[in-house]
Parts: sequence; C-alpha cells; structure tokens
Amino acid sequence: MGCFFVFAACENDQAVVDQLFKKKIAVEEAKDVESYMSQSGITKAKLTSPYMLRVQADSPYLEFPRTLHVDFYDDSTVIESTLDARYAKYVEYDHKVLLRDSVLVQSIKNGDTLRTQELWWDQDKQEFYTDKPAHVYQRDKIIFAKNGLRAAQNLTSYTFYSSSGPMLVPSNGLPE
Repeated sequence: MGCFFVFAACENDQAVVDQLFKKKIAVEEAKDVESYMSQSGITKAKLTSPYMLRVQADSPYLEFPRTLHVDFYDDSTVIESTLDARYAKYVEYDHKVLLRDSVLVQSIKNGDTLRTQELWWDQDKQEFYTDKPAHVYQRDKIIFAKNGLRAAQNLTSYTFYSSSGPMLVPSNGLPE
C-alpha cells in the first residue's frame, strides 16, 4: 500500500492582495443642493449650493467646492443674517464648518458686514470665529481684526483680537 501526497500552491500578486485590503472612501455627489437645518422643529438655516460632495471617510464630511450661500433665520423664521463663501467643508462629528475664499457674512437687522478669507462656523454655539485677519464694516466705522475675531452668528456681538479702528467706549471707560 502506498501513500501519495500532492502539494499544490498558488501565488498571489501582492498588488492584488493590497487592493483587497485598501481602505476605500465613498464619495457621493449632488448638484443644485437646497438643505434646511432645524432645531426643535424651528427652521434655523437654509443652505444652497450648486455642487456638494459627501465623503464617507474615518471622519465623514460634506464639501462645497463651488460656493455656498446660507440664510440664517431667527425664531420667527425671518432672515437675520446671510453667509457666502466660495468653499466650505462641514465636519459632521464636530458640527463645525470651515469657510474659505471670499467669506462674507451680513446682518440683515443691524447692517454689519464681516469679510475674511477663512472663517469657522460652530453650529452648536451659533458663532463664527477665525484667527485670520478680518474686517467688520458697520454703519459708522470699519474695524480691522488683525489676529481674528469671534462673533455671534447674527453679528450682534464681537470679540476682536489685535483690532484697530474707531470704537465706542462707555463714558466710564470700561467695557460692558
């Protein structure tokens, strides 16, 4: 009685094996986007953009590489401020939006205008902030924030960093 063993081997191409285990990032594309954000059943904002990418990576995000416009509403759904930028990236887990390139925020109620090249919007705190130079145009003055600023979403309050320009100070000389 005899035993025969047959050994067979196959060789895998390393590039093929690497492709099987390579992380793949899913990208969804949308055109003519119109999206509403609400909290507790109240519409807070309306976003429009000609083009959007939704990227499913380790940290999912939405990207608006071809401009976006946002109308922010008060509790009566009246537009209180608007935002325009040529580029935006919304980091879903942080609830923050990075805005770049010709960023413009305008208050409908008080007429203030904020201009900068880079700005963050914190959705949870409903405020804007940047460490980049920014200009705030008000009816009677222009304030230059050399090292950035922090502002309420409706542009009713500001904190300036290394600012210059005329500013009103109370008669006692202390900020309120």
